[in-house]
Amino acid sequence: MTEVAARDDLSRLEAEIRLKSAFVAPLLAEIARVVVGQRDLVEALLIGLLCRGHVLIEGVPGLAKTLTVNTLATALDLSFRRIQFTPDLLPADLVGTPIYHPGTGEFRTRKGPVFAHLVLADEINRAPAKVQSALLEAMEERQVTLGDETHPLPDPFLVLATQNPLEHEGTYPLPEAQLDRFMLKVVVGYPDRAEEEEILERHGNGPADLQAVVGHAPLTEAMAAVRTLYLAAPVRDYLLDLVAATRNPAAFGLGEMETLIDHGVSPRGSIALAQAARARAFLRGRPYVVPDDVLSVAPMVLRHRLVPSYEAEARGISSDALLQRIFAAVPAP
Repeated sequence: MTEVAARDDLSRLEAEIRLKSAFVAPLLAEIARVVVGQRDLVEALLIGLLCRGHVLIEGVPGLAKTLTVNTLATALDLSFRRIQFTPDLLPADLVGTPIYHPGTGEFRTRKGPVFAHLVLADEINRAPAKVQSALLEAMEERQVTLGDETHPLPDPFLVLATQNPLEHEGTYPLPEAQLDRFMLKVVVGYPDRAEEEEILERHGNGPADLQAVVGHAPLTEAMAAVRTLYLAAPVRDYLLDLVAATRNPAAFGLGEMETLIDHGVSPRGSIALAQAARARAFLRGRPYVVPDDVLSVAPMVLRHRLVPSYEAEARGISSDALLQRIFAAVPAP
């Protein structure tokens, strides 16, 4: 291929991706009519949706996590269900159950709230393991078996689970192997002063009249387009180096971290990192991934997959702190 042909091909791809990602700006503007700030959370939810990957959200109560998810569902014209996880919740309360009707002598399926496009599993760590397992099975298989019938879940299907970091009494923390099922883990922080002032001003105005700004067809096209974005060899090598440094930090001049990491990131994490980087590039209208895309999404892709050792926990060193050392040590192309 000649240089001129290559430039023409790149220009064509850029125009195509800009066209398919044109809905992003009006979507963000519509969400901003209701949600103040939380741009990182909204972008993480969009990345998860475009990659068909589930998102774990951690933050203290009152940070508009539920409001953000509900607003996103309305703006995308998708169905939304919120499930409050409690210690007495049963798997049938989540996925549904066959119910016997004496009049007809038949079993009829009652589908549970998991049958929605966006499912908010609020405080997932408050439900016992059997309920968590039922949800994780639906997340992985994207279908639910009730009796002898298998029912596909809606497409797209995205689970957004929240965890409250303040309270641990009466909770059932997700094991590391199950945390790995979530593509992203987003840590939601407090708004800054200007944002909180705007929240107070909006509070007395009543809810905004939201409109659906994206249909099902453009969203499906966007999901397909994300998988086609170009990941150049140097960027791929950078991505692989970041993951490899979590498994063998000494190879990257981080020998002091050998005793601080119990388990590095699995190949599933590498796949998720590449997908998330492609989705971030798509949100910015680019047909190719740059190193900044990888570095920007790496914390939320890797933080729940890197397991600190007991020594690290005793020293108060979190997985985020370990990742920051790795990001600083691995050179970008």
